[in-house]
Amino acid sequence: MTTPPAGPPAADERLRRWRMVLGADAAESAGHTLTGRDVPMDGALTALYGGGKKPGGRGGGDRSAGLGASAPSVARWLGDIRTYFPSSVVQVMQRDAIDRLGLSALLLEPEMLEAVEPDVHLVGTLISLNKAMPETTKETARAVVRKVVDDLEKRLASRTRATLTGALDRSARIGAPRHRDIDWDRTIRANLKNYLPEHGTVVPERLIGYGRANRAVRKDVILCIDQSGSMAASVVHASVFGAVLASMRTLTTRLVVFDTAVADLTDQLDDPVDVLFGTRLGGGTDINRALAYCQSKITRPADTVVVLISDLYEGGIRDEMLKRAAAMKASGVQFVTLLALSDEGAPAYDREHAAALGALGAPAFACTPDLFPEVMAAAIEKRPLPIPDTT
Repeated sequence: MTTPPAGPPAADERLRRWRMVLGADAAESAGHTLTGRDVPMDGALTALYGGGKKPGGRGGGDRSAGLGASAPSVARWLGDIRTYFPSSVVQVMQRDAIDRLGLSALLLEPEMLEAVEPDVHLVGTLISLNKAMPETTKETARAVVRKVVDDLEKRLASRTRATLTGALDRSARIGAPRHRDIDWDRTIRANLKNYLPEHGTVVPERLIGYGRANRAVRKDVILCIDQSGSMAASVVHASVFGAVLASMRTLTTRLVVFDTAVADLTDQLDDPVDVLFGTRLGGGTDINRALAYCQSKITRPADTVVVLISDLYEGGIRDEMLKRAAAMKASGVQFVTLLALSDEGAPAYDREHAAALGALGAPAFACTPDLFPEVMAAAIEKRPLPIPDTT
């Protein structure tokens, strides 16, 4: 039996990695010459992070090679990086190529879109380009968006429905429950006046239970989404969650997007791709106007959850915005403020407005898609929100 050759020593591997990071200019100082697969990998990195030009070359070690400013050459480069790097790295490199090298216009080319690795950030870019997109590209763009949306739904839908169904069951209290349906926490709190210290027990004069059998609409949910450019990933996730919530018979769900104008996309909630292509990322922000619209749609305040997803940079009337939030809270609405609904954490946001909303009992925080079902469950049950620890 032949023993396979040993891999490179740890020191050689470190030199190789430093050479890949620093580029051809560091070849002499790194003391390492690239060979084999490392050469085209270095070329792909050079095209993006080398001379700041647009990708065009397919290999080599000249850091001034750059990417050629045409869809075919960029598509080849996208194919290269998908060959040499894992998907997570490809997505970062695509994002950097769009941000650093101004390649947004090339995403309007069908062959370019066919070469990309779909992810949430790419969807955000495509949605922002929607109005400029030629008809020849729209079908391909929708296919890219559809793939990302379907992947998100597979990841999030089942857990969201299960979590919220449990919360809705627990929030529908009944006064004569069977033993298995008794909500012991609420029952004990409701009967604390009947505490007998000599026996160390509470006499449950009134039982409170979960209303599990009733499948009528129990809660109204309004998702109010800031569609300014910085909120792109949040818009994508919120659209998917909106479609999931709308599929639950015990909820009525309304989805509202806004910049300086307000658009109600509720009638498109059966397909989050339609919702996304109904948004227009970019522009200013008028949160006050959006909340005024949402407020006008509330008919059952005590059974309504309003989720504002925004970085809170208000271009409208600040004091009126806060007054509307306070009025909704006072009427019994559960008001939730999310600075972001994405995996990246909180973006830049208006800290003064966040503090003011927090003082009203609507703390503003960034929420990951995995945490969102728990946040909604807490709001439905009217218990403290599971705010993540950011310290």
